[in-house]
Amino acid sequence: MSNLQIGLAIVGGLLLAALVAHSAWSARKNQPMLATPEAPADDALAQSAGDASTERQEPSFDADSVLGSLSNLTSLMAIDKKPGLDVLIDVMAPIAVDADVSGEAALNAMPATRRAGSKPFGVEGLNMLSKEWELPGTGQRYSAFQCGVQLANRLGPLNQIEYSEFVMKTQAFADAIGGEPEFPEMLDEVARARELDQFASAHDAQLSFTLRALSTAWSPGYVAQNAARMGFVAGSIPGRMVLPATERGAAPMLGLAFDTQAAMSEDPEKTALREVTLSLDVPQVSRAQQPFERMRESAAALAASMGGVVMDDNSNVIAPAAMDVIGAELEQLYDTLDERDLSAGSVLARRLFS
Repeated sequence: MSNLQIGLAIVGGLLLAALVAHSAWSARKNQPMLATPEAPADDALAQSAGDASTERQEPSFDADSVLGSLSNLTSLMAIDKKPGLDVLIDVMAPIAVDADVSGEAALNAMPATRRAGSKPFGVEGLNMLSKEWELPGTGQRYSAFQCGVQLANRLGPLNQIEYSEFVMKTQAFADAIGGEPEFPEMLDEVARARELDQFASAHDAQLSFTLRALSTAWSPGYVAQNAARMGFVAGSIPGRMVLPATERGAAPMLGLAFDTQAAMSEDPEKTALREVTLSLDVPQVSRAQQPFERMRESAAALAASMGGVVMDDNSNVIAPAAMDVIGAELEQLYDTLDERDLSAGSVLARRLFS
């Protein structure tokens, strides 16, 4: 073999070795960052619908609408029993009865579904002992009843068809217990529903920040591990985590979401995520919990720990000055909701903005 052939063989070998090394380097560079062994983030991804107690639940009149008690957050998430109907956001139809009615009879007379179209429908009885309105219960007796249907929610205002369904459900309940209902004028209530819906639509704020990886992508477990250090826990949907509220009976403060398919893949740690979404449903969370401040802190901390950047919906980096402006605007929104007796995080606000 000539010296030229030997030289070419050496050069070829070096080039091949360089290509192999570059491929290995590229593979390592593109591998998503993984959770460290000492923090079992996989447990967070594997939790099932049993953790639904950490998700925001739609407030309703039903007794079974209280949040679950399957986690150690029970004491915070348990909702106090309070009357659900309120003239501020409900159409109200009082029902007079000639004689007191047992709770068992009232429960047997309840409609099969607690909705009129897309609006929650509820029944309350005036407890003869406590003299308070409540959901009918066994072993109790009631001297009067009232039915109600919500005027508006995020699906829109109550319409005439829904009002008619409300009348039919109320009349059927009244007939079953031997009562006589009194209905308000439909056109007046539908007009009131439209006005409330216009107010709600104009003051319904749902904020979100995007956390985007600057270089190396993240695995679902890596995201879950870092979020857990900030207090987030797994929600009922794969790829969703929530920051629990500090107030008893309140909705989760913040949400953190990433690709559901990535979280459900056979080997999620080999799935690369380049962004996650941090969200705040403003009317659902009390101002006293300072949710926007927690949102800012969480976004900054997660971006710093995972090597990311905080961006808005238009893929622009959010500067601290812009955060200050958002915070000031939210304070004005909170004031407006307070003036309307629909304070953020209250039972009525949670029902209206759902």
